[in-house]
Amino acid sequence: MVGYDPEAKCVSAAEAAAAGSASGLVTRVLVSPLDVLKIRFQLQIEQLSSRNPAAKYHGILQAVQRIFREEGLAAFWKGHVPAQFLSVGFGAVQFMAFESLTELVHKVTSFDARHSFVHLVCGGLAACTATVAVQPVDTLRTRFAAQGEPKIYPNLRHAVVTMYQTEGPQTFYRGLTPTLIAIFPYAGLQFFFYNILQQFSKWVIPAEAKYGASIKDLLCGSCAGVVSKSLTYPLDVVKKRLQVGGFEHARAAFGQVRTYGGFLDCMRQIMREEGPGGFFKGLSPSLLKAAFSTGLIFFWYELFCGLLCALKSPESTKRKEG
Repeated sequence: MVGYDPEAKCVSAAEAAAAGSASGLVTRVLVSPLDVLKIRFQLQIEQLSSRNPAAKYHGILQAVQRIFREEGLAAFWKGHVPAQFLSVGFGAVQFMAFESLTELVHKVTSFDARHSFVHLVCGGLAACTATVAVQPVDTLRTRFAAQGEPKIYPNLRHAVVTMYQTEGPQTFYRGLTPTLIAIFPYAGLQFFFYNILQQFSKWVIPAEAKYGASIKDLLCGSCAGVVSKSLTYPLDVVKKRLQVGGFEHARAAFGQVRTYGGFLDCMRQIMREEGPGGFFKGLSPSLLKAAFSTGLIFFWYELFCGLLCALKSPESTKRKEG
């Protein structure tokens, strides 16, 4: 049900936006702790190893214990409000744009809208559109997740006002260039592999197996998320480093801090000081998050679209009239 299907079209662009935002909301609540871990790891200059005494975080379990001990359980949902705005907005714009783009391809070109390569291109373009729309919220989310105790920003309003007054409006779009460079292949590959895996799974799970279909959506989404994240992860690290530029004072308690002059300067500094491994810091929680979040996004999206289609079916209409 992801993408335009001329043979089974029952979800409008507006309904796709509603299903996408709902799937983003539910998924964000469940994966927020992994997102906080990923961001903390990405922003740490020191090697993620217990052999490095200057490193604050060494691994997933140690980081969980330390964050819980120092900041409490609520720390795993730091930045949750802007993160929810991000997930709801991104999900709505992305799936609405994806449905509209695949429908446009079907109507004005000779390509099959259900083809995997069409999903690759349309998925990337849809994600770029959504990224530009929600980038300010993503920057806010990153800063909230990155700050320790005491907090620099006590609430969302204070963060927006302070950042605007001290750093200017452009600060909300820090890291946009690597984000767009990364999001096109990342999201495109998500839709691409999800489409391929869905086609492959038809050989394994009968179409009439309702329960099996839900599990299939979850597994296909999870695998698509892991593969696409692995291929595009270094750009995500660069984006996070750039998003906390001008925020160095809040990072002092976490170890070394760096100032980057831009996308290429950030890449050069990471390579020089941290080596190739610096581009893959936080990969473990990121892959866990990608597996859970992408799987759940597609799972909930398919589920909500199915519910919308069921409500519009003739049987449902007859029951309402009766």
